[in-house]
Amino acid sequence: MRIDLMAGASLSAVALRAAPEPTILVFDSGLGGLTVLEQVRRARPDARYVYAADDAAFPYGRLSEATLVTRVLAVMERLLARHRPDLVVIACNTASTLVLPVLRQTFPTPFVGVVPPIKPAAETTRSRLVSLLATPGTVARAYTHDLIRTYANACRVLLVGSPNLANYAEAELAGTPVSDTALAAEIAPCFVSAEDGRRTDVVCLACTHYPLLLGRFERLAPWPVTWIDPAPAIARRVVQLLGPADRASRAAEPSVLGAFTGGEGLSAPLRASLAGRGLGEVGIEAMPLAMQ
Repeated sequence: MRIDLMAGASLSAVALRAAPEPTILVFDSGLGGLTVLEQVRRARPDARYVYAADDAAFPYGRLSEATLVTRVLAVMERLLARHRPDLVVIACNTASTLVLPVLRQTFPTPFVGVVPPIKPAAETTRSRLVSLLATPGTVARAYTHDLIRTYANACRVLLVGSPNLANYAEAELAGTPVSDTALAAEIAPCFVSAEDGRRTDVVCLACTHYPLLLGRFERLAPWPVTWIDPAPAIARRVVQLLGPADRASRAAEPSVLGAFTGGEGLSAPLRASLAGRGLGEVGIEAMPLAMQ
């Protein structure tokens, strides 16, 4: 059975709207969730935000499923106790598909997850040749294959698992971008031509890190395609649960509090990049990864 990752929680939307200035926590293993944070802040600029990056355990794809579930539960328990958010966005495909059901069973806080954007891709494509660009773990996951069977059965969906793009996106933000050649090699498998002349016309970005590189993807693509980012849909779901922004409540957007569990990569250029994305304060809530 496929779980609705964007459902939020069993709490009613009416109950969630009771908070006039909600606190929203956006969570990821690294910096990819910044793409989701940006869209959610546009939708609810009046809210208070915490951006939590479990960078001590980045990337999540290297962890076993059991270790990942244990890790995210432990980190989330601390984050909920410290920041008391009204809603949490799990801005990570790996954590959403593996841990979100357990989070909802464990904590009363509403959680919204990330869904690989298969459905909008199937609705957008004209050639019926769609590529899903994701981490190897997301490509292999049963949840992804179930989405394809449900929503894109009439399409040919090519699954492209990149082992490097998440790291490349992190490097981009830190001011050490990889070469065009390296980036082009990662996205090249997404572009295919059929014998009848049809070509890939839609690429799903199924990792929240990837929109950080979207401008370069567009420039390096062998032909124009529609790139689908799930972040706007997540922002719409947050508004459905919390209600629209109260434009009169604040004159200016508050800065975002950044919370990192490791902090080893927080160089001066990266801190400057984070500040440019609204993270006015960045702190370390140290939580080393204990591999079992």
